[in-house]
Amino acid sequence: MNFFYVVNGKALKNVTLVLIAAFFTAWFMYIENLSQIPVFSAKDEPKAVYRGEKDLALTFNIGWGDEKAEPILDVLKKENVKSATFFLSGSWAERHPDIVSRIQKEGYEIGILGYNYEDYSELEDTKVARDILKAQEAFKKLNVKDIKLVRAPTGHFDKRTLKTAKRLGYTVVHWSMDSKDWQNPGVEKIVENTKDAGNGEIILLHASDSAKQTANAIPLILQNIRQKGLKIVTVSEMIANGEVSSKEIK
Repeated sequence: MNFFYVVNGKALKNVTLVLIAAFFTAWFMYIENLSQIPVFSAKDEPKAVYRGEKDLALTFNIGWGDEKAEPILDVLKKENVKSATFFLSGSWAERHPDIVSRIQKEGYEIGILGYNYEDYSELEDTKVARDILKAQEAFKKLNVKDIKLVRAPTGHFDKRTLKTAKRLGYTVVHWSMDSKDWQNPGVEKIVENTKDAGNGEIILLHASDSAKQTANAIPLILQNIRQKGLKIVTVSEMIANGEVSSKEIK
C-alpha cells in the first residue's frame, strides 16, 4: 500500500518563519548573556570585594544609635573574638568617640560607612567623593588612620562609586552573606541565615540600634563557625591572605 503526503506550501512557509524567529531569538539571548560577563574581568578595573578565598570575616555596620554597639563589643570580648571589621559612618563616629576608641583598642578593624546615610548609586560622583572625604576627615580627628576600606552606606553602589573610591585610595567591600539581623526576625532566624557560612565568607551584621537581636545571636553564630573549623579574620587580612572575588557591577 502506498501513502502519499501532501505538503501545504503555506503551512511550510509558516513553520520556516517560526524556526527562523526561534533561531534569532536564541542568538540574541546568547549575545545578551555574553554581555553579562563581569565588568571586572579587566585587570585594571576597580573591584568591589564580596568574598575571599579562605577564612571568614565578620563585619558590622554602625550608622546610628547609642545602645547596641557596646553590648555587641562585650559579647565579642567574652567570646574571645580577636578579629572583626566595623564599618562606621563618620557622623556616628563623631558622636561616639569613646566607642570608636574602644573598637580600636580591642584590635578590631575600622572601615568607612560614608559620612551620611545616603545611597551612593543615586549621587553624583562629586557628592560620593565629598561624603567619603568628609568621613575620612572625621576619622583623622579621632586618630583613626590608614583606613583602606569603604562600604556603601545603603549597600547600593555602581561602577562610578567604585572608580571614585579607587581614586581616593579605598577598596569597596560588599558581603557574600546577609544575616538580615536588622529585620529582627528572631535569634534563631539570624543564626539560620548564616548557618551555611564557609571559607571566604564575608558576613554582614549590624551594631546599630535597629539590630536588637544581634548580640544574642552572635554566640550561636560563632559556635557554628568554630564547629566548621573556620578562622575569623578582618577583611584586610582576608584580602592579603589569598584571592578575593569581585562583584559584578554595571
